[in-house]
Amino acid sequence: MPSVFTRYQKFVIAVLAFLQFTLILDFMIISPLGALLLQKLHITTSQFGLVVSAYAFSAFASGLLAAGFADKFDRKRLLLFFYTGFLLGTLLCGMATSYTFLLVARIVTGLFGGVIGSIVMAIVVDLFPFEMRGRVMGTIQTAFAASQVLGLPLGLFLSNKWGWHAPFIMIFVIGVPVGLVIAARLQPIVEHLKAPSTRHPVEHLFATVSQRRYLYVFLATTMLATGGYMLMPFGSTFTVNNLGIALTDLPIIYAITGGVTLVAGPLLGKVADSIGKYKLFVIGTLGGAAIVALYCNLGTTPIALVVIINAVLFAAITSRMISASALTSAVPEMQDRGAFMSINMALQQFSGGIASSVAGLIVVQMPDGRLRHYDVLGWVVVTAMILTIMLMYPINRMVMAKAAAAAPAGRPVPIAAPAAE
Repeated sequence: MPSVFTRYQKFVIAVLAFLQFTLILDFMIISPLGALLLQKLHITTSQFGLVVSAYAFSAFASGLLAAGFADKFDRKRLLLFFYTGFLLGTLLCGMATSYTFLLVARIVTGLFGGVIGSIVMAIVVDLFPFEMRGRVMGTIQTAFAASQVLGLPLGLFLSNKWGWHAPFIMIFVIGVPVGLVIAARLQPIVEHLKAPSTRHPVEHLFATVSQRRYLYVFLATTMLATGGYMLMPFGSTFTVNNLGIALTDLPIIYAITGGVTLVAGPLLGKVADSIGKYKLFVIGTLGGAAIVALYCNLGTTPIALVVIINAVLFAAITSRMISASALTSAVPEMQDRGAFMSINMALQQFSGGIASSVAGLIVVQMPDGRLRHYDVLGWVVVTAMILTIMLMYPINRMVMAKAAAAAPAGRPVPIAAPAAE
């Protein structure tokens, strides 16, 4: 079993991580812009929740529509097609002049952006063996941290200087070169096309959805998405109005928190490969649930403590993302990977959209700007996080049984072959 990545594998990881950086930044930038958008567009918390969930709902629809075709084409071509649409949607967000315009722009962005994550996951599974996947996921997940360290502070700086449109224009500008690099250097990914399949796309979709072992993952994914989508939309508003942190200090919090996560991501990936994906998932979930329970019940808090709490929370969230992604990636067969990943991502987006909408109904903004019932929201998230531990357990057993069956004479065999040099 190779323990060192080839040069081409390193390139693939790097380009996918940078692509994910633009994708995640586009989604995450909405949260810190929340306080500004509520004021500039004169909208309510429920309307803002709809802006966030509109992306998720459209991503769910496109994910289901793409699932039947996801294993019928070169994954590189699919990636380029949807990434181009995502960038155009982001540009529309940067041109929005009203609440309705922004809402439509988020729908367009979600239609394309929501499928990209599933294609990235399918590429990772195609090119890297299960035993290396924790490290791969850990590195790609640094895109999440990089958006904290670089993207969000810069986005907030630009929004404070030139308005809330500026961050979306920035994402478009840095995203175009990424697409050009993918087009020029990423090799075609067509190994899955060699697997015999005569299914019609619709038949392929329903066959994938109906498989019992896949349903376990889909259920777990639905619950996994609840936490992040519920807390994130109103995170900046809660920090500013309830914790008493100045709007201009938000970039500092995001930068330090992201810096910690940037270092922790690759390390947690190695830990996942070392001690086991499920064990890391349980540790991260219990730690994250404890932090959420504390954070959502805070009042006016010193910025130093807010930074520490956020850093620990995001490290816990990262450990869950890495371990869960690596674990569930081993479930689908090669000929089902594209459809499986598309459906899984679509369900994540849909459940996230529901969670965002519900969060907008639970949380109420008072005349002085403070949010009420954020503590209730926190307890809902904690409950969902604990439930995921139980939901991921049978998935872990399934993956371990599959790995054992694929290892004759007790010798570990990769679940997927690594890419060639």
